[in-house]
Amino acid sequence: MSVRTNRGTTVRRVRAVWSTAVAVCAVTALSQATPAAAGPLTGAAQVARGSGAGVERISVAPGGAQADGDSVEASITTDGRRVVFVSSATDLVPGGTAADKRVYIRDQRTGQITQVASHRPAGRPAISGDGEYVAWPEAFMDFVHIRLYEMRSGGSSFTRCAIICGTPPSLSGDGRYVAASGHNRSGSGVVPRQRVSVEGPDGVKTIAEFAHYVSSAPSISGDGGLVAYQDGRAHDVFVWQRGDGTTSGPVEGPSVDATLVQLSEDGTKVVYLVGDATYVHDLETDDAQQVPDARGVAIDPTGRYLLYAPNDPAGPSLMLRDLRTGTDETVTDKPATAGPDAVSAGGRDVVFHSEADDIVPGDTNGTSDIFVRRFY
Repeated sequence: MSVRTNRGTTVRRVRAVWSTAVAVCAVTALSQATPAAAGPLTGAAQVARGSGAGVERISVAPGGAQADGDSVEASITTDGRRVVFVSSATDLVPGGTAADKRVYIRDQRTGQITQVASHRPAGRPAISGDGEYVAWPEAFMDFVHIRLYEMRSGGSSFTRCAIICGTPPSLSGDGRYVAASGHNRSGSGVVPRQRVSVEGPDGVKTIAEFAHYVSSAPSISGDGGLVAYQDGRAHDVFVWQRGDGTTSGPVEGPSVDATLVQLSEDGTKVVYLVGDATYVHDLETDDAQQVPDARGVAIDPTGRYLLYAPNDPAGPSLMLRDLRTGTDETVTDKPATAGPDAVSAGGRDVVFHSEADDIVPGDTNGTSDIFVRRFY
């Protein structure tokens, strides 16, 4: 069912609420403004938007020593202050001994790393826009649930997406809402069911259900009012609205196979892949901007900056595009990987992981590390 006639009003309302939150984050971040638009960037200018620009390895032990294990799957908060990631290193925190994957948070302001739980994650962790909540898939007996961890109290709980949570979760800006997908058990006589659900103060709500087990990969807006998800079998992308409970889509149009990348935190843009091209769909205008020969990876919370991997193997591995001006900046030209929620507001910070040993000096641990590229 299409709701294109009133979706623009919903998006404008989401944008107004979210913009207020961004204003608060901007004050927290010492009022550093979004970089001004510039002309086409080439060469060295691509990695130097401001005097503080640069790259830093952040998966390090106390005192700055390099970690003794792999660190992967990082996400960053709206203001860029906190980064969550998974690591098997034993020396990221004092007295660390777990030689297995654990979830960690680094505070970029203090440089302190905290192990948020002793539990082993079963997938990529997500962090709320304000950095107060972290969620990740976790095996529990014969099930896979989503564990939700609160930074302030140090407590955690399970959410109830389904019996088997099939994809990493997505958190609203304040962590009050968790979007996830999951399925029931397979077996003789069992009708397959893949469900997309949102859990929040008003309980658990199923927003979509499919007769298969293929992943649905949801992505939620900052205020929890919109959820983008996909039908993994039909390769269609949809958007659900909390306000009236309606769903629109497929946003890519009929007879097109699409894969969801991310919904921007302000709820204005949906990024999806079609073949070798990336599309950024404006939910207010219903127009889509094509980024050819690129694999979209993440979009910043404002919907202006797209992180993508060029399809040209001879080029940089990660680029950041200003969708308003069409200009590109190099994040790294070394082999690297990133995921959703990898870009802070205004394209100021990009977090990624890489096994390359020449991104920063003195990288001799031979493992994957977490890096942050700053553009300010």
